[in-house]
Amino acid sequence: MKKLFLVVICLLTIVICSSCTNKFDRTDTENIYAQIILSDNRKINLKLYYDKAPITVDNFINLVEDKYYNNTVFHRVIEGFMIQGGGYVKKGDDYKVKGDPETITGEFSSNGWKKNNIKHVEGVISMARATNKNSASSQFFICSASNASVTNLDGDYAAFGKTSDAKSKQIVIDISKVETYEHSNVFTDMPVNVVKIKTIKLSNTKFEAE
Repeated sequence: MKKLFLVVICLLTIVICSSCTNKFDRTDTENIYAQIILSDNRKINLKLYYDKAPITVDNFINLVEDKYYNNTVFHRVIEGFMIQGGGYVKKGDDYKVKGDPETITGEFSSNGWKKNNIKHVEGVISMARATNKNSASSQFFICSASNASVTNLDGDYAAFGKTSDAKSKQIVIDISKVETYEHSNVFTDMPVNVVKIKTIKLSNTKFEAE
């Protein structure tokens, strides 16, 4: 019985140590990966670039760790352009702002930040904002194309990562092609069938495509 007890303790120790090893370490800034898990269990895997946009990446990590993005929707979807989400939840037949996240400094060249040279090509994730260049908070968009209408965002929006595998990029493209409608003056490109984020995970190792 004593030996069995010791074996159980050893196994528990291994499990606990393993979970500690897998814990996300935000100080490992060269290896920051995110996985957006949709409500239908499709997954968009991303590599985030802290060296290009540290404030933006830190903000994104904070929101993920606070579970802010859970149950938010992609409320603006435009084929050949991008999919935008991270700010609204569905309440009955309407859409409401989720919380009141703080705004952050826009890390792009037209706002005086020269380190961020990430191009808005297919698969790139970037922060949405209003006219004020420091108005980004939680909403982000992922480019579903690399054409002129996307790349003219370069230097004016804070790109901070990119899809890390072909399947993730294809999921973004597929979402951009879903049927949309004008729900209101605010939501003019709303998917007919809700595209919801179940949760977002963080890791220091690349998420594998499933």
